[in-house]
Amino acid sequence: MKPKVNVLIGAGSIGQAIARRVSAGRRIIVADLRADNAEAAAEVLADAGFDVSTAVVDVSSRESVHHLVETACGVGDVVGMIHAAGVSPSQACPETIMRVDLYGTALVLEEFGEVIAPGGSGVVIASQSGHRLPALTPEQDEALAVTPVEDLLDLPMLSRHEVTDSLRAYQLSKRGNVLRVRAEAVRWGRRHARINAISPGIIITPLARDELAGPRGEGYRRMIDLCPAKRAGTPDEVGTVGELLMSERGAFITGSDILMDGGVTASYWCGPLRPEPAL
Repeated sequence: MKPKVNVLIGAGSIGQAIARRVSAGRRIIVADLRADNAEAAAEVLADAGFDVSTAVVDVSSRESVHHLVETACGVGDVVGMIHAAGVSPSQACPETIMRVDLYGTALVLEEFGEVIAPGGSGVVIASQSGHRLPALTPEQDEALAVTPVEDLLDLPMLSRHEVTDSLRAYQLSKRGNVLRVRAEAVRWGRRHARINAISPGIIITPLARDELAGPRGEGYRRMIDLCPAKRAGTPDEVGTVGELLMSERGAFITGSDILMDGGVTASYWCGPLRPEPAL
């Protein structure tokens, strides 16, 4: 009998929190752009009793992602996929953000959608930022959802003349992630598998600390102060939602996105974080 395999892409604390909840009795492959990040996460998971191996992956490269898929399938049946890799607005330029966060996510969904085992499930970590983007046109939504992966970055709405700001690139990428998950749920369903997204708010991780210390830090602290929860979230809280979506308890949930941001988005559209109207 083949081992059951969960693939964790992105070795950060949010992905680890989900993996810990859904990987008992399964082999975990921790994949990251940096081998040292993958190895550090694997050591933590191994010390907690999990059977873990590591891989290096560049989600912006089809060859690299395909190699990861082949590696995982060589170990056993891929029953779980947690995609938590990405870069933030303070870490990269617009082109890199869209290459990693938008194209990379679409690529991962496509490649793993070809091999996910019946009964399998996956989770993509999106972001509250996608929910603060004003509504796109139906045509733009459809384009982000179903444009062939290799044509995605050639969409006119994503040209460097249209997207000049890293935050805008990030918001579009995360909106695109949610739309892509919705569309991919149909294809994954043909394999009797499920795929969902989680859109976390400010979760205290190394990436979030970069944001809080960066040029947008004041805005992030304002979000925390003025949201209903009055605090940031923790990776374990995201892990709880990930466990629901990937387990049998979430068997009727697919193609969905769960926004968990302490009410930041609610405050942005309906409360004290609402932007001042343009003059």
